[in-house]
Amino acid sequence: MAVTVSKTRDMLVDVARQLFARMGVDNTTMNDIAQASRKGRRTLYTYFKSKNEIYLAVVESELDKLYTMLLDVAAKDLPADEKLLTFIYARLDAVKSIVFRNGTLRANFFRDIWLVEKVRKTFDLREVEMLTGILDAGVKEGVFNMPDVEITALVLHHALKGLEVPYIRGQMGNTISECIKRRDNVVNLIFNGIKLK
Repeated sequence: MAVTVSKTRDMLVDVARQLFARMGVDNTTMNDIAQASRKGRRTLYTYFKSKNEIYLAVVESELDKLYTMLLDVAAKDLPADEKLLTFIYARLDAVKSIVFRNGTLRANFFRDIWLVEKVRKTFDLREVEMLTGILDAGVKEGVFNMPDVEITALVLHHALKGLEVPYIRGQMGNTISECIKRRDNVVNLIFNGIKLK
């Protein structure tokens, strides 16, 4: 029974995501979602009290996909410095891809950034844990040197989060060479800092 409930809920979330991406959240009704899913409104309201609730479930679902992808990166058998770079690039590219894949949902993402923030809390904690693991491994490997791994992971997390909107909007470069140049600068900042040794 629980598997059926989960499958039905997941299907409703995916249908809603597709409708939100195509028509926009504001232009999609609960009735549209019920019809497109071939489920009655009663079934839809069994799982979600409002369109806002299903919108947050869509955002949460996308964050779960991002988390799974980052877990795969964190599990790779790489030296810590390579793993950290792979993690950073994969994360930025995945966030951009998720936002663009969702079409008109993109506008809602930027407009409702504080609403999205509420849903992100669990993801953010998980990401800090992954970064802590990578940094801790790097300290043990003798690749990284830092006084506090957990604080460094938290700072990196917030730095990456702060880069999301400029990266999505193309402010990190529109051409591949611009992106590479800016990425190289980010790498230099993370690994070498700004102060002359």
